[in-house]
Amino acid sequence: MDALGHVNNVVFYRYLESARVAYVQQLGLPSIRNINGIGFILQHAECRFRRPVVFPDTLKVTARLLSIETDRFTLSHEIFSTKLGEVAALGKGTIVTYDYAAATKVPIPAIVREGIERLEGRGQG
Repeated sequence: MDALGHVNNVVFYRYLESARVAYVQQLGLPSIRNINGIGFILQHAECRFRRPVVFPDTLKVTARLLSIETDRFTLSHEIFSTKLGEVAALGKGTIVTYDYAAATKVPIPAIVREGIERLEGRGQG
């Protein structure tokens, strides 16, 4: 809560970050920080605030694949307020696969792409 009596905008970005981390954890990767020297880096994040959220409330935050490209994927988010019974904010986050040693973006490793396809129900089998 901030001085105006509602959840501060920065906290909404933390909720979106938690949803992104949970999404990546669901991919079933051996390590979410290092896949053959490759990691993840947030390239873009946005949040559209629709309603103020105040304590007490329970929020549900979603993470759904919006798009996948050669070296990145974008998740869309909804932050749903159970107290208000409606969406309090909408967000997006673009995650790039990144080689930290070479300091450059790289194509999404097959194991990551397969995990996304499996999670999104697009996999074979």
